[in-house]
Amino acid sequence: MSDTPLVLFREDSRLTPYQHALEAAGIEASYRLPSTDLEMQSFTALVLTGGTDVNPELYHQSSRPETDPPDVERDICELRLIGQALQLDLPVLAICRGMQILNVSRGGTLQQHLPDDCGHRSYPSDRAEPAHSVSLEPDSLIAAACRSLTLDVNSRHHQALDRLGEGLRVTARSPDGIIEAVECVDKLFVVAVQWHPEDQVFRYLEQLQLFTYFGAVVNRRSRAHHK
Repeated sequence: MSDTPLVLFREDSRLTPYQHALEAAGIEASYRLPSTDLEMQSFTALVLTGGTDVNPELYHQSSRPETDPPDVERDICELRLIGQALQLDLPVLAICRGMQILNVSRGGTLQQHLPDDCGHRSYPSDRAEPAHSVSLEPDSLIAAACRSLTLDVNSRHHQALDRLGEGLRVTARSPDGIIEAVECVDKLFVVAVQWHPEDQVFRYLEQLQLFTYFGAVVNRRSRAHHK
């Protein structure tokens, strides 16, 4: 087994913030494009990054006009690797699209387009700028990681979780009730957030602490595996 987490990405232009966030937390990772050659047995953890919308056919819906054209290769690759990671009980950190495909992988559905006037569709030039606050469940992994029960987050998504997937628990919501974080109830560390903490780590300590906590879990599991 490699001693590094796998970070899946599609857009080169958006990779740098993830690299900087993981490096700031002391995490050395392997960055890969979607591929049929990838297997989670070769990595210590999985990081799912943001990107285009998940194909609605995967949750048995027709695509709305506002929904992105599907990235079939990425969807198939991520669904397979999520399944492997959960079976192996590897740590998983899922961000934005990552949270949505995690939910779909567990049989959940998505709200394909949020109302145009809601506060989740903020696209400022400063990607770290908060769009709204979220409230965290006090007994959740994300609250333990961030050491806080409220966060100011930079959500910029036009889709959201609708029906919750099997084995997932809501651990953060925005003031209007939109699901902003979930975790797997029976796994070591599977945490998914709807915002982009990678863009906020150098301005908000709580966001850096999420990556640091993730890294600590990965290291503990790796040491236990090698004993």
